[in-house]
Amino acid sequence: MTQILRGTRAARQGRLRLGCSAVLLDEARNSVLLTRRSDNGQWCLPGGMIEPGETVAEACEREFFEETGLTVKVERLVGVYSNPDELVIYPDGNEAHIVVLDFEVRQTGGQATLSAETTGIDWFPVAEALSMDLFHGHALQLRDALDGKEAAFVR
Repeated sequence: MTQILRGTRAARQGRLRLGCSAVLLDEARNSVLLTRRSDNGQWCLPGGMIEPGETVAEACEREFFEETGLTVKVERLVGVYSNPDELVIYPDGNEAHIVVLDFEVRQTGGQATLSAETTGIDWFPVAEALSMDLFHGHALQLRDALDGKEAAFVR
């Protein structure tokens, strides 16, 4: 199970990893698409690690498709997030300090399909999603996306 260890500068123990997450909103229904993680059961924004040789937009679009079966196009950078007081510990024992680039995306196609990393894909009213115990800071990223600022947040 993926866990978060919290403590002053806990992330100094881990490797620095660059990740991405994506906010897909349905403004007509005032809802957001979330996935349920297979490793810990928490709901989250779709996303994952950026691989060598791909742009951050390519990584975000790839990860979204891998986790949901939906194709998306990156529209804007919502923010850059890192917390040196949180260490992510993966089931295989790897420890990482994650820097996340969060993007707002627009759906371009595909059909919702579960993956090895997801046990659920669903639309949630935004207010409900913000009250959930979302994975690793995703509620803050969603709030920032809803703020609609042109300039990216740096947190």
